[in-house]
Amino acid sequence: MDIKVLGPGCTNCKTLEARVLEAVTELGIDSSIDKVTDYHAIASYGVMSTPALVIDDRVVLTGRVPALPELRDILTGAAS
Repeated sequence: MDIKVLGPGCTNCKTLEARVLEAVTELGIDSSIDKVTDYHAIASYGVMSTPALVIDDRVVLTGRVPALPELRDILTGAAS
């Protein structure tokens, strides 16, 4: 699974990245996690509000940091 956290490096972006790492570890998902901070790269996904989460080149979340249980559900759904 290819996971990207999109954002300029704000507190919410860092929080989302940490939660993604925690959820992936808990679930035992084989994945790569990249942080994308370049504004042009973020805009190429059509994202206007950060932080955003992209899984396998599909935007699955924008503009907020989900609670860990919701994030686990998102990742589990994407892995199936």
